[in-house]
Amino acid sequence: MSTARALALGTALLAGALLLAFGLGRYPVAPVELLRALTASIGVPGITPVDETTRTVLLGVRGPRVLAAVLVGAALAAAGSAFQALFRNPLVSPDILGASAGAALGAMLGIFLALGETGTLAAAFAGGLLAVALAWRVGAAARSVDPLLGLLLAGLVIGALLAAAIGLLKVLADPFDQLPAMTFWLLGSLAASSPATLLPLALAVATGGALLLALRWRLDALSLPEEEARALGVPVLRLRLLVIAAATLVTAASVAAAGIVGWVGLVVPHLARLLAGPGFARLLPLAALLGAGLLLLADTAARTLAATEIPLGIVTALVGAPCFLWLLRGAGRDHR
Repeated sequence: MSTARALALGTALLAGALLLAFGLGRYPVAPVELLRALTASIGVPGITPVDETTRTVLLGVRGPRVLAAVLVGAALAAAGSAFQALFRNPLVSPDILGASAGAALGAMLGIFLALGETGTLAAAFAGGLLAVALAWRVGAAARSVDPLLGLLLAGLVIGALLAAAIGLLKVLADPFDQLPAMTFWLLGSLAASSPATLLPLALAVATGGALLLALRWRLDALSLPEEEARALGVPVLRLRLLVIAAATLVTAASVAAAGIVGWVGLVVPHLARLLAGPGFARLLPLAALLGAGLLLLADTAARTLAATEIPLGIVTALVGAPCFLWLLRGAGRDHR
C-alpha cells in the first residue's frame, strides 16, 4: 500500500474513532449534535448552540478523556516503533527499558504515601524517567557485551527489580483503601483524565514526538550494523541516546496518565509496517495515527460495553494478543 493511502486509512480510522468516542456513552450524542457543538464552540455564525447538558458532556467530560486517549495511543505506538528500530527487534515494546515499571512504582509510592492526584502523577512520571536512566547506566557499564544487548538485559533486570518493589508495596498497602486504588491503576484507565492531567501529558508527548519526528530519517541507519552506520557518518551513540530519551519521555508520560496499557506499543508498529513498509519516515506518522485511533476505540469499548467500566489494559490485551498472533501467522506465510 502506498504511503498516502496508508496515511489516509489511519486518518479515517482516527476520525471514525473520534465520532464514536464523542457520541457513545450513558448520554448518547447524535452526530448532528456533535457537529453543532463543534461549530458553535469555534464561533461559526448562524449555528444554534447545543443545550448546556450536551455541551458539558462533550467538552467537560468526554473531551479531556478523548484527547488523553489520542495522545497516549499515539505516544505508545511511536515509542514502540522507535524502540523496535533501535534494538532491531520486532518483539520490543515501550516498556523494554523499565519505563512502565518505573512509572508504576512511582504511582504506587504516590498512592501509598497519600500524595494526592497531582503528586501521584508526578511520582509516576519521575519514576519512569529514573528507571530508564538507571538501565542506561547499568547497560553502559557492561562493556564486555554488545551495547544494545547490555542495555536490553539491564532494562529487563531493572524492570524485574521494580516489579518486586511494586509487589512489596501492594503487600504493605491498606487492603481497604490503598490496595484497590493500586490495582485499578495498574490495570490502566483514562477515567481520571482532566484538563489538569491533560496539559503535562500533551507537553511531554509533543516534545518527545517532535524529537522522534526530527530523527525519523536517521533512525533507518540504526537498522544497520553499528560499524556500517558509523562509516556512513551517523553518530550512533548520540542518536541512540536521543531516541531513548524521546521514547522514554512519551512512555513515562503515557503511563503516568493512563496506567499500564499494554500491547499498543508492540502490535501497532507491526500493523503500520505491514501497511507502509519498514521505512521509519513513513512508519512513525502512520503508527501514531493508528495507535491514537485504536486506543480511542479501546477506551470507548472499556466505558460502554458493561455497566461498570472495564480496565483499559484488559481491553487492549484481549484485542492486542489475538491481533499479534494474526500478524505472526501472516509473517510466517510470507517467509514460506
